[in-house]
Amino acid sequence: MNEIVVNGERYVKATEQTTDWVIIRTYSAGVHFGVLKRREGKEVELTNARRIWYWDGAASLSQMAVDGVSEPENCKFSVVTPSIILTEAIEIIPCTDKAVKIINGVKEWKL
Repeated sequence: MNEIVVNGERYVKATEQTTDWVIIRTYSAGVHFGVLKRREGKEVELTNARRIWYWDGAASLSQMAVDGVSEPENCKFSVVTPSIILTEAIEIIPCTDKAVKIINGVKEWKL
């Protein structure tokens, strides 16, 4: 349980975030995970980036950024690319240390 009530006030446990690691949702290039190197308006540059083609074990990108995925063997995450520039980022979600460890542990999906 991550919350308590004291004198009628609800308190929720804060989650640790690694601000460098993010999940990016783009307008037309899909979902990506990596280290945020640069952001200028809608353009972002990621290093150590992976395209998130398919995931299982998280209800949303928000949950994936907090908890990772609970079914990593079913996920399709690309190989790691040294760098990628995405020109239509519409959502930037910081990831927790827990999520980073799990996402980085997903086997690379390749043919």
